[in-house]
Amino acid sequence: MSVAIRVIPCLDVDAGRVVKGINFEGLRDAGDPVELAHRYDRAGADELTFLDVTASSGNRETTFDVVARTAEEVFIPLTVGGGVREVADVDKLLRYGADKAAINTAAVARPEVIDEITRHFGSQVLVLSLDARRAPGAGVPSGFEVTTHGGRKGTGIDAVAWAREAADRGVGEILLNSIDADGTKDGFDLEMIAAVRAAVKVPLIASGGAGKPEHFPPAVAAGADAVLAASVFHFGPDDAIAQVKKAIQDAGFPVR
Repeated sequence: MSVAIRVIPCLDVDAGRVVKGINFEGLRDAGDPVELAHRYDRAGADELTFLDVTASSGNRETTFDVVARTAEEVFIPLTVGGGVREVADVDKLLRYGADKAAINTAAVARPEVIDEITRHFGSQVLVLSLDARRAPGAGVPSGFEVTTHGGRKGTGIDAVAWAREAADRGVGEILLNSIDADGTKDGFDLEMIAAVRAAVKVPLIASGGAGKPEHFPPAVAAGADAVLAASVFHFGPDDAIAQVKKAIQDAGFPVR
């Protein structure tokens, strides 16, 4: 029996508001995170992901407040990322009501932090947020390079090799976001999804590029266990989640 595909709205939070841009640029306001979380819970979302897109020290307490208010009202799993650097950050997020923490830049800088967090809390609480771009000239064998700082900084690290290392170190799942496709609404980077899928056995969440329901089934066919999107839900019809689930189901994949 294959695992049911999860549909996950992503809330990019900046200073307590949900925002959305294209390739992480030109952010526009998309609403109150708690209200949106409520709406998505009622609309049948399987999980929610909050990403604090600026994660500056000034916004941290705002984010914790948003997490706490959301967790009180919404009963589907909540993953929170942005500014997670050590065990203490994960501990605080979990105490405020998050179910999972996503880590990106800090893990690239010091991969051992993955071991420390998963040893402390178990693999199920840690998601590797992997922002990758096509970089044929960067000397990375797969052609996909890990980026940090919201896609603004290249690292010279091969994205497929990094996904494999993070899985070996114990991350529970990988959120793979295509920087090139992010916010374009042109569809997921299927080649990138397939490359990472071939390298890891942990659940893979595809992100970046979804613009309409028919974009989702190809991502699942490429190897995604879950599909994450923002624009298509924030600015789409009220029944966008149901439409996405129907498209996936009609393509022959089980959904929740």
